Amino acid sequence: MRCMRLNSNMSTGWETMPDFKKELKFAKEAAVKAGAIIRKGMNKRRKVNFKGRIDLVTEFDLKSEKFITGEIAKVFPQHSILAEEGGETQRGLSHIWIIDPLDGTTNFAHDYPAFCVSIGLAVDGKNVLGAVYDPVHDELFYAAQGRGAFCNKRRIHVSSQNKLNRSLLATGFPYDIAETKEDNLDNFARMYKVAQGIRRGGSAALDMCYLACGRFEGFWELKLHPWDTAAGLVIVREAGGRVTGIDGKKYSVFDQDLLASNGKIHRQMQKVLLRK
Repeated sequence: MRCMRLNSNMSTGWETMPDFKKELKFAKEAAVKAGAIIRKGMNKRRKVNFKGRIDLVTEFDLKSEKFITGEIAKVFPQHSILAEEGGETQRGLSHIWIIDPLDGTTNFAHDYPAFCVSIGLAVDGKNVLGAVYDPVHDELFYAAQGRGAFCNKRRIHVSSQNKLNRSLLATGFPYDIAETKEDNLDNFARMYKVAQGIRRGGSAALDMCYLACGRFEGFWELKLHPWDTAAGLVIVREAGGRVTGIDGKKYSVFDQDLLASNGKIHRQMQKVLLRK
């Protein structure tokens, strides 16, 4: 499914909704503007620094994050921020913006067109809204609790596929794959034998959005961080999907292992991952 292209008019009907109206509008606009910053770095020579053996950061991660956090400080000065590159600022713990300014940095550094900006908001410990913008394909995914999920003004829903062997899945691998036993490779091998196919896109936020709009039926990953899933969690749930830990327990963005699906193949995926 392709989402329609964005235009300069960001109005979608959400502005008439009372719940988190201001916050959602802000998240959408900030994600698109940060995406424009990242877009300027596409297909250009970039300064790349290594946080780990294969964990990268570029100046565009930092520029995007500086823009978003600066906007939050101006519009919501009493709110807290948890961001991938800048850590956490403690203000009001009831409202925490959880940001990945450039999810898929390795892809971006290699001009591979699969990366995005992810902005989520948690209120009193509950994730209530999210916006994810893909500047390459000009797709803005967003949702707020109880209001449904959308891509560029079009309402989206998870796939209705109920058979794992006819499902396209997504996953990822941890940055410490060379050192850890929890490398996800065994899971990948077992799942590939029973699913129709598996894709490794390199952006957990985009994987969750693609699940939400029916491009994937399921997604799992290990060793995730809050900024990887804070926005996508809301988008998947509002699109009718299910998100848990791999063990089936209630998922928090502060948990590292995640299993997300259209709900219809959740138990089937879980049995494979838990080797049941």
